[in-house]
Amino acid sequence: MQIKGSVAVVTGGANGLGLAISQRLLENCAKVIVLDIDSEALSKLQKEMVAFELDLTSLSDSRLVVKKIIERYGGIDILVNNAGVIFSEPFVNLMRPQAIMHDYELFKKYVTLNLDLVFIMSSAVVEQMVLKRRKGVLINISSICAKGNEGQTAYSAAKAGVEALTVTWAKELARFGIRTNAVAPGFINTPSTQAALSTAFLDQIKSNTPLRRLGDPDEVAHAVQTLIENDFMNG
Repeated sequence: MQIKGSVAVVTGGANGLGLAISQRLLENCAKVIVLDIDSEALSKLQKEMVAFELDLTSLSDSRLVVKKIIERYGGIDILVNNAGVIFSEPFVNLMRPQAIMHDYELFKKYVTLNLDLVFIMSSAVVEQMVLKRRKGVLINISSICAKGNEGQTAYSAAKAGVEALTVTWAKELARFGIRTNAVAPGFINTPSTQAALSTAFLDQIKSNTPLRRLGDPDEVAHAVQTLIENDFMNG
């Protein structure tokens, strides 16, 4: 798909990796629409971007915003499901004798924030693509943690779910001219990564990485661009 002239929606696009993706799409002449819950970050976006403050876990609100976008711009060509929250908690924590097992409410919360909202926004956007017979591209941001990462039960489970949705939708939606792909970044130098992981742990990651550094957000954004532009890349 040609990015120039397309209508692209990026969830969680006001910060970090999402912002890098939004900026790259804008540089390639897309109409970029950013959906984020962070009102302060949205207010700092480039004026060329369209901003919507939205709780992406709300199906009704998400459908309403998608409807507004369709009415204003005629349709959506690209959806990047970037929004999510890194979360770490061991399944068993012997340092917390009063409750050694992973908290179930936190498990549900972070699965919702990293998996459910991908389903919710994709459902709203794909419905409009199919009804309007408009070809499109879905890009889901997964993580290497989808393969399982010690200390990240909820986050790993959610990202594994994102990858399963990606393959399933690639098979189901291709008949409508809608491609679905995922990008699974390693450890990327974003504020959320810095906040979630200690300096000592990040140093350990760098030492175990052949390039001896964290990834740059624009390098992931470049991968997203490639998946959009390659019309045979699916699933």
